[in-house]
Amino acid sequence: MEGPNEDFKGFEDGFSGFPKHLPEDCVEYCIYVIDSKLSPKEILGELEAVRKESLNLIDDILTEYIWQRESFKLDIESGKGKVYLRGLTNYGDSVEDEWLIVYILREISSRFPQIWIKVVDTDGEFLLAEAANALPRWLTPEIADNRVWIHESALRIVPLIAASSAGAGTAPISRSLTLEEAQDVIKSTPDILIHSPLIEEEAFYRLRNYPAQIKDSLHHAVILIPRKLAYILHARPASIAPAVEAFYLRDPVALRPLQNRNSDLVFPPQDLVAVSTRFTRVLYAQVKSQQFSPPLAWIDAMIKAETDAVNDSLGLKNHDKLEMGMKVTSGFEMLLTDPKYRDNRTVREAKILLDDLESDDSLALPTDKEIAGWKEVDREDNDSWMDINFEDFERELKGERKQTSSAPGVFGPEVPSGFGDAKTQADLKKMVERFESFLNDENAGIDGAEMDDMDMEEDTDDDSEDEDKDVSFDEREFARMMREMMGMPSEEPDEMVDNPSGGTNVQSGKGARIEELESTDGEDGADEANEMRKVMEKLEAELNEAGALNLDPTPSKLAALKGLAKAEQGEDIVRDQDLDDESEDEELDIDFNLAKNLLESFKSQGGMAGPGGNLLGLMGMQLPRDEDDSESATQRR
Repeated sequence: MEGPNEDFKGFEDGFSGFPKHLPEDCVEYCIYVIDSKLSPKEILGELEAVRKESLNLIDDILTEYIWQRESFKLDIESGKGKVYLRGLTNYGDSVEDEWLIVYILREISSRFPQIWIKVVDTDGEFLLAEAANALPRWLTPEIADNRVWIHESALRIVPLIAASSAGAGTAPISRSLTLEEAQDVIKSTPDILIHSPLIEEEAFYRLRNYPAQIKDSLHHAVILIPRKLAYILHARPASIAPAVEAFYLRDPVALRPLQNRNSDLVFPPQDLVAVSTRFTRVLYAQVKSQQFSPPLAWIDAMIKAETDAVNDSLGLKNHDKLEMGMKVTSGFEMLLTDPKYRDNRTVREAKILLDDLESDDSLALPTDKEIAGWKEVDREDNDSWMDINFEDFERELKGERKQTSSAPGVFGPEVPSGFGDAKTQADLKKMVERFESFLNDENAGIDGAEMDDMDMEEDTDDDSEDEDKDVSFDEREFARMMREMMGMPSEEPDEMVDNPSGGTNVQSGKGARIEELESTDGEDGADEANEMRKVMEKLEAELNEAGALNLDPTPSKLAALKGLAKAEQGEDIVRDQDLDDESEDEELDIDFNLAKNLLESFKSQGGMAGPGGNLLGLMGMQLPRDEDDSESATQRR
């Protein structure tokens, strides 16, 4: 039997472990006490104080907040002889949860000057991704690991020149740092860490509206639900999040219990009450935007609500409340009956409450009077933030803003004018500013918008510079040649020469150019003119054979082509006054083809972005969508 392959090193020296990757939609945060003067026991006490302070901070600012999947949490962990605090939160579809965690960490860092905080998500150093527009060129994603820290509410970056962990002195480390190397730099030479106000402002830009943003991200809506579910929601308001996710991620197995009779349901559609339910905007949008057919037990109630909605506006409001309540109740039904959620903490708590209702005679469902006394039982916020007005969107992209303000909402505060809310407008404005700065960057190269003079090669040969100086491009001549090849007049209107007899002399671009060469260069010019004439004749013959020049085969167009053929022989074309009408018709024919092509290009976009719409937009023309054609096409299908 042969021995093992000696070339295979396996898990011997040099193996640093498999690369670790966070699960999708997760953010990881670690808090270290980096102070060489503190003993391990003192460090542990400091970390425990940080953890308690984080709990107090959450109680102060997050009394009503609802986390999408998991909440902020910190646990004491140890590894490689170090003790630190670590947390891992799955924020799901709510990116707002991730930035709320960054805000909490930043607030904690301002209260404990000894701690250094590191936060990453599935994409790595996402704070640098936010500040990509302001980062130095050397700070690339390949070398960014463990270089970004939050300390005393500021963003600190470990530079390339840093003290190596091996004690070899100061040397550039142009790679990702290990955690130990980064902490050694912080301990030994904290003064060399980079603190750029510009990078910090970009990285923390989404935190500019906190803590007010926490309340602004919530949404209250009145819904019609069974009294038993109202009792559960009042006792556990945060249970709305897993219920909405169960509804949003439903599958055929989860929907099976909804096909049962009323008596088999946990929350049958009986004894419905109207209560104000607190969502986050993400949760509300996930419920509101879903197309969902009513379960069997809800069909009769939904039909009656639809009938009432036709009769009066109040019936329409009740229908919307019932539809939202039907979706939320179905989410709770799936949450409590689907086996895959049996270990969910919310499911266990809800089942305990339901069991207590059945077993304890002293407990009863809330009466209408008790429900009326609940806090904000009638609160209903305006959900116009879900509506997208494309005219306002285009206006915001152009840097304009609607001057008139909309009237206050019936059930909520005044809705700001413009596209979306104030936060959306600010984000959109910042996006447009970044794009404009990219377009206006005169130093931009093919590799990106940022190209410093120091990045260019300094040892450029003088010969190449001289060659570049000799190269020139005549835009007018190129435009004239292109117009000729497309069968259009070769001269621009301002290049026409008035004829003393009252007509207008127009020289063909090729003939004029050839005569110029013959008159200026003598024999050499004549040879060049002959070569040029031959090339142009071959090119026009190929285009005619392919039909490229036959844009509009009208008699006036054919006459124009014959005139160009004579011009290729070096003859001047003199158009008398009698041909003015034909030339005008010819220009109209050419404009008609151009307009026809533009409109067909715009129509082929189907309402989406495309070259036709972009060109028309640059010319200041905004065409409406071809709704009639799209509707008729749908009917035909």
